[in-house]
Amino acid sequence: MKKIAVLLSIGFLAVILIACGSSDEGEQASSDEGADSDSSDQTLLEQIQESGELVIGTEGTYRPYTFHDENDELTGFDVEIAREVAERLGVKPVFNETKWDSMFAGLNAKRFDMVANQVGINEDRQKKYAFSDPYIQSSAVIVTHEDNDSIQDFSDLEGVTTAQSMTSNYADIARENGAEINSVEGFNESMQLLSTKRVEATVNDRLSVLDYLNQRDDVPVKIAVRQDEASKSGLLFRQGNDELVKAVNEALQEMKDDGTYSEISEKWFGEDVSK
Repeated sequence: MKKIAVLLSIGFLAVILIACGSSDEGEQASSDEGADSDSSDQTLLEQIQESGELVIGTEGTYRPYTFHDENDELTGFDVEIAREVAERLGVKPVFNETKWDSMFAGLNAKRFDMVANQVGINEDRQKKYAFSDPYIQSSAVIVTHEDNDSIQDFSDLEGVTTAQSMTSNYADIARENGAEINSVEGFNESMQLLSTKRVEATVNDRLSVLDYLNQRDDVPVKIAVRQDEASKSGLLFRQGNDELVKAVNEALQEMKDDGTYSEISEKWFGEDVSK
């Protein structure tokens, strides 16, 4: 009987110890969860300010907005705008270069905090992403080979093969007008295909095309049609980061108020491209 009593005592003590241990682990888990919760309460703007870096997604191949100069330095209108925004937020701009069609996936995957790459503001994108106030506007143009006189209007794109980045606003315009889309990775590839007559046209940004023609006057392409209505572009963010968007909008407005925006715009285009 004594042996049974001893065994029962040992068993009871073990149950108590296990219960205490379980309680401690529960308290530790609760404590850890609380720490995670505190971290997740921090806004993206606060995280950026704490890290001291604003990570910016861009192509680096889309002149004059984002490209590499003769010294292989990343530069361009959008790059300068983004750098100035970061400076006014009190942080360092860190550019993460990627292809256009990977840019939205990269933003979704939190590879960067903001995209600066002439992202057109449209209804479909506004359902999925947040935009800054527009910082530039430009019109769409149809570019053809210089020998092609058959395209005089956007309606003439019906059945025509155009070179387009699949997720761009300009691809949407081409589709809406009945064009057959030849998918490309960027602006330069579109121009290469066009100049060798492997496609019949491309719909693209007027300012980019003008800059390209100024840089490459030997390329046998021309602007055939210009759209009257201008499209607006904004800096792109994941939804739910209202504090960051607000801070960026304030920085953009400050740039316009103190003349910095005008200086950058005149440098790249010789005019104010915000209007």
